[in-house]
Amino acid sequence: MKMNEKTNDPQQQATKEPEEAKFDELNTEGAGEQTARDINFLLDVPLEVTVELGRTKMLIQELIQLAQGSVIELDKLAGEPMEILVNNKLIAKGEVVVVNEKFGVRLTDTISPVERIRQLK
Repeated sequence: MKMNEKTNDPQQQATKEPEEAKFDELNTEGAGEQTARDINFLLDVPLEVTVELGRTKMLIQELIQLAQGSVIELDKLAGEPMEILVNNKLIAKGEVVVVNEKFGVRLTDTISPVERIRQLK
């Protein structure tokens, strides 16, 4: 059998010893500067930011009966901080404010970077 031929014989496959991987030495000089430059291409990637006022569950019958003027009760209390999500991951909490006649959110608490990474798992 030639060196580059593959075999389906389990005995021949089992006898082959694994080889240790060889890597070049990692050069860490100037790594901080390089990392800053490498991340620049990510800075204009759009992300979905959501501010969640609250949630509720409704029966289909209740949903069908909704009309103009109906009030839907949410699970959060008035004045309770809103959750700020980026791509459906909690990153902060805040309070509702008005900016140039539009709603906005003032951050009152941010989730630590360690906790954000933990959410990814």
